[in-house]
Amino acid sequence: MSGGCGCGGGNGGSGGCGSSSKAEAVAVPESAPAPFEELAVEEAPAQLIASSEQEWPIISVNEVEITPQAMAQELQYHPAENREEAVYLAARALVIRELLQQRIAELGLALEIGAGENEEEAATRLLLEREVQVPECDEDTTRRYYESNRGRFHSAPLLAVRHILLECAPDDAEARALAHVQAEILLQRLDEFPGSFAELALKYSACPSKAQGGSLGQISKGQTVPELERQLFTLAPGLASKPLESRYGWHVVSVDQRVEGAQLPYEAVATAIRTQLQQGVWQKALVQYLQTLIGAADIRGIRLQGADSPLVQ
Repeated sequence: MSGGCGCGGGNGGSGGCGSSSKAEAVAVPESAPAPFEELAVEEAPAQLIASSEQEWPIISVNEVEITPQAMAQELQYHPAENREEAVYLAARALVIRELLQQRIAELGLALEIGAGENEEEAATRLLLEREVQVPECDEDTTRRYYESNRGRFHSAPLLAVRHILLECAPDDAEARALAHVQAEILLQRLDEFPGSFAELALKYSACPSKAQGGSLGQISKGQTVPELERQLFTLAPGLASKPLESRYGWHVVSVDQRVEGAQLPYEAVATAIRTQLQQGVWQKALVQYLQTLIGAADIRGIRLQGADSPLVQ
């Protein structure tokens, strides 16, 4: 094997196995908005109305046909486990796109094209701004969320870590078993001679950090590969009692220092919380809006769940 373990230990002892990215200080759950065509998810199981002899279903939206050529082109944007599912996802996206375009034409919206937009994107943005109205997340709602989820809002803990990597391929069971035995022998040696970590790292470790006595510097969450991170952050200071396994091999680990994360004050996370909550409300409102369009339309060739309520005014 070549290229080292990817721990970043050759760069002045910083980083951890897998990534050198900076850790986020605010542990706010991710909630990025999905593209509008992916938001109509509360629908019946995927089902196309098409005979087995047809390569493409025959679909129309208010008597406007969704052409096979359009579906073939859209297909590339919808990877799926099988072709039937991919065709369904592509067709659904095109149906929603056609519904939006028809509604834009019905309203006769005047375009105001923004930076980086094309005409269709600008028209869709204006339509949604007009017809999908959501209330702003107020201060009381934001603070209640913070108080109910205080455990989520901590600065990341820091570990000062040394390790000895016994490298082996993830699919080489024999090499993995041998490396594990070697790691156990090294742990026994370190129990007897605690001051020999740097010497053993230089002699046995496959990580560039061996030049710094195995030191990875300060590690925070997000700086190691996930399978190693899960184990590292459960450790107390001192020599780990057993080797830790990752995709790179087996690690003999010593935690020299552990600094626990601190509770972040409301003021430090209020904006992030408000943004997250607002995105959630927006996505729900958008799904409901798309369902009203579906419910009011004559859609043939594909089954989508609509809403019985009238079109949003």
